Amino acid sequence: MIELAPGIPSEMPFTITLLLLLLVARVLGEAFERLNQPAIIGEVLAGFILGPSLLNVVHYSNTLAVLSELGIFLLIILAGVEIRLEEIRQSFRGKGSWVPVMVFMLPLSAGYLTGLAFGFQNMLSLFIGLCMAVAALPVSIRVLMDLGEVHSFLGRKIISAAMFNDVLAFLILGILISTRETDSTIGQIVVSVLITLGKIALFALMIILIHKLFQFVTRRVPFVHHHLDVLINFLRGKESLFAITLLFVLFFAGVSEVLGLHFVIGSFFGAVLLRKELLGDENFDQIREKTSGITMGFLAPVFFASMGVQFNINVIGHYTLLVAVILIAFVSKVGAGVLGARLAGLSARDGLTLGIGLNAGGMMELLVAKLALQKGFIDTSVYSVLVILGIMTTLVSPYLLRERFRKMNKAQGG
Repeated sequence: MIELAPGIPSEMPFTITLLLLLLVARVLGEAFERLNQPAIIGEVLAGFILGPSLLNVVHYSNTLAVLSELGIFLLIILAGVEIRLEEIRQSFRGKGSWVPVMVFMLPLSAGYLTGLAFGFQNMLSLFIGLCMAVAALPVSIRVLMDLGEVHSFLGRKIISAAMFNDVLAFLILGILISTRETDSTIGQIVVSVLITLGKIALFALMIILIHKLFQFVTRRVPFVHHHLDVLINFLRGKESLFAITLLFVLFFAGVSEVLGLHFVIGSFFGAVLLRKELLGDENFDQIREKTSGITMGFLAPVFFASMGVQFNINVIGHYTLLVAVILIAFVSKVGAGVLGARLAGLSARDGLTLGIGLNAGGMMELLVAKLALQKGFIDTSVYSVLVILGIMTTLVSPYLLRERFRKMNKAQGG
């Protein structure tokens, strides 16, 4: 388990800490919902208030990190079952690939040039760019779910682009770490890149083949959900269907981690494979209902509040770098969204919405920054800047995205 932020051990029992964190997160989340804003803003603010930046009564710990990752896992399942693989594939057809490519490459280049402008070495500058480029798939999914835009055209675009960005970011991250640890030559770096690409291709092939198999059996007979009902009736354990679902998705999460990808990638595609036509209406609705209750009622608020806990305003060292990174990250991501949308044949207004929707760095950015710190690519002062960047973009993006969808829906209604 990766501890994303060092902190002072809490003197309170963890159950009291969890009670306090969940209570404030739910209250503030409810308050923002009543103000017609995404609940995630209130949940992140709860962590900021209780954490070292303000009251300093809750500190990030390994136990909280475990709950946070469980929240990510179930949040990804909840989103995955609502999305079809065909929708993701459709988003990348033709000119549609311009959006994820531009939204990754422009912020990456802008961050790299920003690092060089501040006198940093190439590798450190590259990590600044990588943190600017990465998108927070769990955050994007949660915000779109709050807004009811998961199935919209732009919602699918945001999710597919976030998935692309995360896969590419972790691909580059794995190569950089491998290069640092092995002191590789150019030839060895090329081999490492090819091996990593091969692993991604292997994982993609596995997903496609299983998807085709499920389509085959579903078209002919209600094969899977019939035998699933027989199995559930045979098992005597409680909540057998939910357990089987978790095992299924965990398999794909485990495969993705074995291949060097983040578990989020495998979890998402594992959940996408769970179709209503495959499982049957009753089983599918039961899975979605139970996952939603645990996730939205408990683990997701804890996850987003824990992000606020990791924010520590007292450790900022490079104030000039912090301001520059936040501004350049926002402008480059939004600008890339507009440019990518225009190249894809979409309007600039759609591009603005896409850029804002992909602007949050969230847990993915914190993970990249923490790994960079552990491997010695960056120091603690730069790390604190990158952590604050991830928290700030996650805090601001949901509000801006809601406003964008509100204006677009109003314009369409008018």
